[in-house]
Amino acid sequence: MDVIIRRLQDSDLEEADKILRLSFGTFMGLADPMTCFGDADYVKTRFHADPDLTIAAEVNGRLVGFNFITNWGSVGFFGPLCIHPEFWNKGIANMLLSPTMDLFKKMNIRYAGLFTFAHSTKHIHLYQKYGFWPRFLTAIMSKNLKEVPETKEETETNNTKGKHFIRRFSEISKDKQVSVLEDCLHLTNYIYEGLDLRKEISTTHNQKLGDTIVLYDNIHRDEKAFGLAVCHYGAGTEAGSDACYVKFGAVLPSEDAKWKFAELLSAVKQLASEKGISKINAGVNMERHNAVKTMLNNGFKTDLQGVSMYKPNEQGYNSPNTYVIDDMR
Repeated sequence: MDVIIRRLQDSDLEEADKILRLSFGTFMGLADPMTCFGDADYVKTRFHADPDLTIAAEVNGRLVGFNFITNWGSVGFFGPLCIHPEFWNKGIANMLLSPTMDLFKKMNIRYAGLFTFAHSTKHIHLYQKYGFWPRFLTAIMSKNLKEVPETKEETETNNTKGKHFIRRFSEISKDKQVSVLEDCLHLTNYIYEGLDLRKEISTTHNQKLGDTIVLYDNIHRDEKAFGLAVCHYGAGTEAGSDACYVKFGAVLPSEDAKWKFAELLSAVKQLASEKGISKINAGVNMERHNAVKTMLNNGFKTDLQGVSMYKPNEQGYNSPNTYVIDDMR
């Protein structure tokens, strides 16, 4: 085969979306693979976040595969990595992964990750060749706001409202957005040195994919941000119709982090309800088991499980007392 590795182009996006649905839908055994992911969009959203962080494989002028890289400062991940089923087992994934590693190195990524199928030894073996190792399952969880009644923990959380206040990035004036982004950087950097969600927050806002919730502690009037949640919602986003997807969420470590995390979940629920959305989706590494337990206590259930793989094979910010939502899909 005459394989050319290049950047993904705007003219590739329609075909790339077809390859995404066909490849995942075929692997999962769907009767109609093209229905995979519904009206959610993982191609345009990630391409427009940064076209330079894309890699495409072309065979005889035909797009046959691609990969996306996401930069969160010192943390990065890749995916979805997709190959057209006609070109499986021909070494194209390796051709996409080698330049992916080069980009991680160029961006000075210290902690790189990915999400894959836990039952697929083929996928896990492929990524191990590049230094990635599986560390705990990742639960993809959801909460149906129409079916799940308010839990006891939610009631207790709601009774403490008034101590903190919520800001939404879309409602912040442009001249103050930079300072809010700096507040978010301070929060994430405390969780893991160099972890930076400013670009993710900005692209969510600029592409109108959803909103970012920022929670502030106003007890001492110090304007200290202690929680944030980057949320997609609606068709054409990574959430899809009638869904709110928490792409990243976190609260600062503290003695009362559990309750602050529950408050963050409550703020996401409030956002979803105001938008007329009935379902919240969120993924969390089960090594952060206190965060998982809090979500279960707040009415979330696990829909599927995958595994997150990391390079180097270290704990990073995946610890029992870390209250972070991300699934690296």
